[in-house]
Amino acid sequence: MPYRPTENTRARAEKRRADILDAATVLVATGGFGAATVRAIADTSGIATGTVYRYFGNREELLAEIFRELADREYRAVEHAVQSADARVSDRITALLTTFSRRALTGPRTAEALLFEPVNALVEGERLIFRRRYHELLVGVIAAGISAGEIPAQDAATSARAVIGANAEALMGRLSSRPDTPEELISSVTTFCLRALGAS
Repeated sequence: MPYRPTENTRARAEKRRADILDAATVLVATGGFGAATVRAIADTSGIATGTVYRYFGNREELLAEIFRELADREYRAVEHAVQSADARVSDRITALLTTFSRRALTGPRTAEALLFEPVNALVEGERLIFRRRYHELLVGVIAAGISAGEIPAQDAATSARAVIGANAEALMGRLSSRPDTPEELISSVTTFCLRALGAS
């Protein structure tokens, strides 16, 4: 079986890489990207720091990969909620805002890291992609609502930016100190955004 050693080696390498990312994700969830130093990642993974560099060229690339993994996980959860909601624009926007906000308030350190924490140019590039994905998702929902006559005619792209900005601003001050009544915050922001869009 001449290929088995190669397959085994590849599988071990993939597992080691996944272990490094898992360790880094835990560190980001508890202390943000600042806590995810190469030494801390190596210590958490139980490996040498040099081993981390074998899988990632430098810390900047590693942090960008962590961001991609975390951001994709969060986006998929929101996208699933939107797609699972009733087709009415108000239901889909509510699903988007409540799912995003509940996940952010449940994991405030991760949310703060993804949304606001300054890191490096590579992560900022990934953050822009992250925001564009949410924007495109919301533009589609708003455009469908306009076409269905459920909300007034408006520039869907501008409205989507305004809704995302309002939601992020409302969350910004709450992530570092968990609100006693997160559902009230979520309800208030969602109601505000639906009214702004003209949804009933």
